Amino acid sequence: MIKDFTEMPVWQKAMDIAERCFLISADLPKEEDYALTSQLRRSAQSMAANIAEGFGRRTAKDKSRFYDISRGSAFETKNHLMYGNRVKYFSENDCLEIQILIDEVIFDLNKITNYLKNNSQT
Repeated sequence: MIKDFTEMPVWQKAMDIAERCFLISADLPKEEDYALTSQLRRSAQSMAANIAEGFGRRTAKDKSRFYDISRGSAFETKNHLMYGNRVKYFSENDCLEIQILIDEVIFDLNKITNYLKNNSQT
């Protein structure tokens, strides 16, 4: 039984994504500080943060809500990576590696929310 959100494989993957997004955005042009740099980092960190918050909630409905928010942040992060690649800020390989992790997080979150939906008493 998982006792802390840090033990959740989905949270660990989300933190890996946040770290990788931080690193690939470190060398973006200064004019992107309040645009792509900030948006990418915030959406990537939001994935892990909402998984942690969902873990701390008591009801299945409340947990699912935060896992769904995390899922939305995953898609947002994927969008920012695609944009960064299209404007030649990020390499295709870097983006692809992170997008694979994002797809795994989305898949894992879908499994968790489906489980909560099918096994909740409410």
